[in-house]
Amino acid sequence: MIRHVVLFTWTEDMTSELEQQFAAELRALAPTLPGVRSYQAGPDAGLVEGNFDFAVVADFDDADSYLRYRDNAAHRDIINRYSGPRTKARAAVQYEV
Repeated sequence: MIRHVVLFTWTEDMTSELEQQFAAELRALAPTLPGVRSYQAGPDAGLVEGNFDFAVVADFDDADSYLRYRDNAAHRDIINRYSGPRTKARAAVQYEV
């Protein structure tokens, strides 16, 4: 199994409404894709100052499932509309679980 973790820090252009729409669209897409075992996405809870603003944690059956998700046209569209133009910093990792 492959776990994908990505963290975002937003520019000032990201509103809480856009952030919620981003999370909702990602969560709605995930169950439509083969090989996605679990998928969580949402804003930081604000418990520690200096954290990233948003996280995605997803589990995939295997590397091919992750790559299909990464390259999926609907996923790329969501990224291009929400996070692409509003990301100040991004960190990501994929690892075997």
